Amino acid sequence: MDYLRNLGSVAVSTLVQKSGLNLPFSLGPKVASLDGICSLYEGTKRDDSSLVSVFEYDFSQRRDLAPLAKNSLRKLRTIRHPDVLKFMDVVESDTTILIMTERVRPLEFVLQAWASKGVHEREDWIMWGLHRISVALAFINESCASTHGAIRTKSVFLSLSGEWKLGGFEVLSNPKDDAAVLYSLGSLLPDNMSWAPPEVKKGGWSSLKQGDPPAADAYALGLLINATFNPDHHPPATASPPHPPPTAAARANIPNAVFSLYKKLLNPNPKGRLTAKGFLEIGMSDSGFFSSNRLVKVCLGLDNFALASESEKMILLRTLHESVDSFPSEFATDRVLPSLVSALEYGGASAATIVPLVLRLGKNVSDDKYENAIVAPVVKLFASPDRGIRMALLDHLPEYADKLDKKTVDGKIFPHLQTGFSDTVAVIREATVKSISLIAPKARFLQLSDRNLNNDLLRFLAKMQQDPEASIRTNTCILIGRLGPTLGYNTKKKVLVPAFLRALKDPFVHARVAGLMAFMATIDCFDVEDLATKVIPNMSFALVDKEKLVRDQAFKTIELFIKKIESYVVTMPETVTPNPMDQFTDPAAAASQGTLVTSAAGAAGALAGWAMSSIGKRLAASDMQTTMAPSTGTSIDRPTSAPPPAEDSRIGNLRPSPLLTSMSAANSTVTSPALPIRSSFQSNSRTRGMQLGASKVPASITAAALAETLAEEIAAEDGLESNPWGDDDLMDVNADEGDWSAFETAPASVPPITVIPAVVAPKPVAASTRPGFNSNGFAAGTSAPKSRTPIPRMTSNTSSTISPSSSTNDWDQDDAWNTPSNAQRSSSPAVPIPTSTMTKEERAAEMAKRKEERKQRIAMLKEQKKHAGKS
Repeated sequence: MDYLRNLGSVAVSTLVQKSGLNLPFSLGPKVASLDGICSLYEGTKRDDSSLVSVFEYDFSQRRDLAPLAKNSLRKLRTIRHPDVLKFMDVVESDTTILIMTERVRPLEFVLQAWASKGVHEREDWIMWGLHRISVALAFINESCASTHGAIRTKSVFLSLSGEWKLGGFEVLSNPKDDAAVLYSLGSLLPDNMSWAPPEVKKGGWSSLKQGDPPAADAYALGLLINATFNPDHHPPATASPPHPPPTAAARANIPNAVFSLYKKLLNPNPKGRLTAKGFLEIGMSDSGFFSSNRLVKVCLGLDNFALASESEKMILLRTLHESVDSFPSEFATDRVLPSLVSALEYGGASAATIVPLVLRLGKNVSDDKYENAIVAPVVKLFASPDRGIRMALLDHLPEYADKLDKKTVDGKIFPHLQTGFSDTVAVIREATVKSISLIAPKARFLQLSDRNLNNDLLRFLAKMQQDPEASIRTNTCILIGRLGPTLGYNTKKKVLVPAFLRALKDPFVHARVAGLMAFMATIDCFDVEDLATKVIPNMSFALVDKEKLVRDQAFKTIELFIKKIESYVVTMPETVTPNPMDQFTDPAAAASQGTLVTSAAGAAGALAGWAMSSIGKRLAASDMQTTMAPSTGTSIDRPTSAPPPAEDSRIGNLRPSPLLTSMSAANSTVTSPALPIRSSFQSNSRTRGMQLGASKVPASITAAALAETLAEEIAAEDGLESNPWGDDDLMDVNADEGDWSAFETAPASVPPITVIPAVVAPKPVAASTRPGFNSNGFAAGTSAPKSRTPIPRMTSNTSSTISPSSSTNDWDQDDAWNTPSNAQRSSSPAVPIPTSTMTKEERAAEMAKRKEERKQRIAMLKEQKKHAGKS
């Protein structure tokens, strides 16, 4: 059957093209043949590919049908009404007329499909259709003063929206029209007598010219009511002579409210017959069957929506919310939906209520129509400043986000959507943040461009992380975690860690938890090195968060990161880097370094063992017993790995303190290298090493050393010496008037200096506690000498060494400076009063006293130098 239909449409197209006509449509398959007068085809408009229907009148074989075809064309062109077939275009030839209208279907085909529906649903649908036909008939009969003349099921069509449309204008005529065809050619209609009123059956179609134009159509309307409600019992018995009135049994499926009017429409007397206009008015009364029909109410409300008050609009929208699911699918998607979309253009308070309805109805729209029917009008609403509309669009974004393409989001939605980030209403800001996850990257495509995603959007999200609302800050962190995998490589490294760390410092508990979960969700976005050096160190403070929920999540996060790092470390190559300290390390200690430590005590022991073994290695017993060479030019043995002594090195600049030195006539031996040798006693040659006793030490140097030591102690007491082993001299020996040459020429000899093998740390001793000295630094019972004998120069055949012994502090004896020959005499060291037992005031006074005494000693030494120079 379809093959024959297609074959027929091809044949028609071929014939029309051979005739030289240019069709404004593409002819599709044949739908039906309407009483042999015309054929209905599906078609597509060439301009915009919209769906159309084509009525083909081929009178090449029957020339008598040409006036009917031309009358139908003329009436469709001139009569324009919402309930009449919409004329669009026509193609005419000598034997064919092709009339293009909106896409429609014959009613008799649809009636068969509705036979299986529920009684109540089917009744509502039929009454709604009869209402539309009644409106069209009332318009033709009253406004156009014409008679349709062919009311039947084949002259009624359904549009794509399911609305009933009146067609079949082949014999529509005005009795005053000279070219009227109904009165002369009405009999050419097939099966015309089964729908004709009694007066026509009695006096023919010409009798109608003298009668009332609505009479014949009113009788046909009554027959149409029976044909729609009782298609199996058509025509009724009252349609045949002697036209008895319908009985109660003949009502069948016709509603009670309609049956009484149905009988009046079938009145054999045309003057007492109820007209289509009267039938419509009764049905539209307050308690009428049309006004109570839900489909009729919806259509009327949508038609007058722009003129209705806000209360009337809300009533209509509430009705739609409650019953839209029970509407016929084509009525909801093609009648209600376009009207609601059109109503959105007016905005107002009802717009926020219309948006959910539009999206709800859009679920039944096919994908090829969704773009134009739903997306296009909804996207335009993002430009509206109305907060109600914006909130409705954002709340229902999941319902249409999948239908949006990248171009639409980037160019039409995001520029308006981003204004919501700075809105003064917190609800709008939060809804805007939540919406980004829907229009941002999807599994198969990227909705936002790289520019919007990596630049503009991230700036807004950074601002949202400082929002006063805790929920907005939390949702922003969650959103960044979702967007993380889609960001650029450099953007990930710059943005993710600071963003999540900001969330971890949020005072809101759930924001901190969101930050930890975001770290876990984006673990693949971080390099292993970044995990170890940036992520874990910066987030570890969450392990001791005051909230247990945060602590638990932090431990889970750290555990996840550690596992990833461990799996990576397993794949790393094993390389051994030489340790430069191995030469100083004991083998046993080195072995212990290769063993993993599993406890804090074990780690402390390992560190202490390594340090002690290293020191012991550097100060081996054989090195500690080395004897200094007595001859000039003999250098100290030095390990080859040790660097040469530098003039500014710490060890080279260490100076021997007279507090730790004792004189001995025996040869010097080194018993402990704990205190290095002062570099001023070394040779200028670096290759000679550190030599002691290479030249004789003049007495002037000994006095200078003592002066320096005292000055250092004073500086140490004042806190001016940051390094207790200071590198600079505290007194400039060249600044005095005299010279130290008198000390070098003094005829005195000093016995050899012997090192005492006892290591005691140098401690300053208060002068007031030393026996044999008064406050001026001289022996008790004596006064400062008027003239001084130069201090003899220390001469020895052997080198002098530093002695750390405190048992022979020469300058502690009563006659230390008066009798040089007593230098070898030793005595018990004076015990200073411990400052720990003093109060704070006493300690301060004691320290000030000691400082003053030492300054006096320095002054005394300078006086000695001056007198020695004069002598």
